[in-house]
Amino acid sequence: MSETGASGRYALPESDEVLLRECRVDTLRAGGKGGQHQNVTDSAVRLTHLPTGIVVTARERRSQHRNRQVALVRLRRRLEEHLARKPKRIPTRVPEAQKRKRLEAKRRRGKVKRLRRRPEEEG
Repeated sequence: MSETGASGRYALPESDEVLLRECRVDTLRAGGKGGQHQNVTDSAVRLTHLPTGIVVTARERRSQHRNRQVALVRLRRRLEEHLARKPKRIPTRVPEAQKRKRLEAKRRRGKVKRLRRRPEEEG
């Protein structure tokens, strides 16, 4: 059902029809403000993308067809974000000057703590 690219990963379909076939489409009442018309019309659309489990909802428009188009645009944007490869993080090296500074601070702190100890009795 879903398309895969050369690497075996999911590939985002070009057409809305193919993308819509990969989704479960639910229609529901939009709720909220809008009065009598909104209370009896199932104009809100919820798309559940079955391969990835991403869910988007559109309920702003009075038309179910317009809400479906808005939901498809949102789904496409969410899928692009989901499928985007994040670049591998390259850890940065701690400069030698910083290492020396950190070790010197530790030495100073240790010396202060040693001076706080009770003096040893000679005897």
